[in-house]
Amino acid sequence: MSADAMSAPLPPPPVWRLAQRMSRIKTSAVREILKVAEQPDILSFAGGLPAPELFPLEAIAEAHAEALATEGRAALQYSTTEGFGPLREWICGHLQKRGRQSHADQVLITNGSQQGIDLVAKVMLDPGDLIIVENPSYLAALQTFGAYEARFATVGSDDQGMRTDDLERLLATHKPKLVYVVANFQNPKGTTLSLERRRELVRLAQQHRFLILEDDPYGELRFRGEHLPSLAAFDDEGVVVSLGTFSKTLAPGMRLGWAVGPRDFVRSLAVAKQSTDLHTATLAQRAVVKLLARFDYAAHLESLRPVYGARAQAMLDALQVHMPAGTRWTHPEGGMFLWVELPGGLDAQALLPKAVAQKVAFVPGAPFFANTPRPEFMRLNYSNRPPELIAEGMRRLGAVIAAELG
Repeated sequence: MSADAMSAPLPPPPVWRLAQRMSRIKTSAVREILKVAEQPDILSFAGGLPAPELFPLEAIAEAHAEALATEGRAALQYSTTEGFGPLREWICGHLQKRGRQSHADQVLITNGSQQGIDLVAKVMLDPGDLIIVENPSYLAALQTFGAYEARFATVGSDDQGMRTDDLERLLATHKPKLVYVVANFQNPKGTTLSLERRRELVRLAQQHRFLILEDDPYGELRFRGEHLPSLAAFDDEGVVVSLGTFSKTLAPGMRLGWAVGPRDFVRSLAVAKQSTDLHTATLAQRAVVKLLARFDYAAHLESLRPVYGARAQAMLDALQVHMPAGTRWTHPEGGMFLWVELPGGLDAQALLPKAVAQKVAFVPGAPFFANTPRPEFMRLNYSNRPPELIAEGMRRLGAVIAAELG
């Protein structure tokens, strides 16, 4: 070997190439803040956490015990990637109430709806593909799409959700592969896509031939107003793939969600899932089927909604009392979040350490913007605290904001 060859720099090892790809994935602002904000003495409104006291703990324990007692060997064995048949059939019946007509072979059981986002990205996206998202949008979806080297275009939103008129103007010059939307009680804003805009979004997808990824983790948590049909209810051409989850209604630790769409597309998702984790936990799937057979799920949902409604109202009332003039916020009809615009050009990220010093925490809004961050917003979660602590937390937060305004 020549001296020149021996002195030439070596190519980077594979681990470095992995690091280069990982550098495209942004750290979750929510997860990083939770490391500090979930300390016992801090009133945190940062995490998207359901109320743990509302988990049907006894029913879940009994269902697992029954699954082990009656189907133990099968419940502990490997299973099909697509998921447990009776659970897929139950999901079809449940979704029919929202206008989504489907068959069990159009359902894939996932590890929460977050895995559904990742699988759709895996089978759909090549580097440079264009995704259109509402601005702001769900942070973990932006992270996932970014990891597959997608490009983003954004459309505005208001109290009726994604601006479909903005979307139509954008489609005149852009050709997206995918439009991602949380139609019900959007994360982070808490707003809901109106009925008229649902129809219009599906019409545009059919006309311009892009896929709509309808992420619906919060739809069962409507505590005010009328339930609206799924986007899929308006789709007769197979342009909508829907995601759902038990995380917000039973318990997030079970990690059970689903993806529903055209058969061939769901088959592709199943192939992608095979190489990811083989299948979702067999025991959890069979236990949930046992639970749904012996547990009044509809009554359980009815018991959740007024609790979250009371907590949302407590936050709205406290914001009205304690926030300085010029502060604005959304008024959700369900879900777990509302969105606050700070007055006077305040930067929520700069405000956070001062809030934590006063034992209150939130999530700064800038990371929820796909392209150009806007620092003057924050997301607040109301589902995880009782009304009296919500009122105290908003008092502390209002005082911090007022102090910054001088």
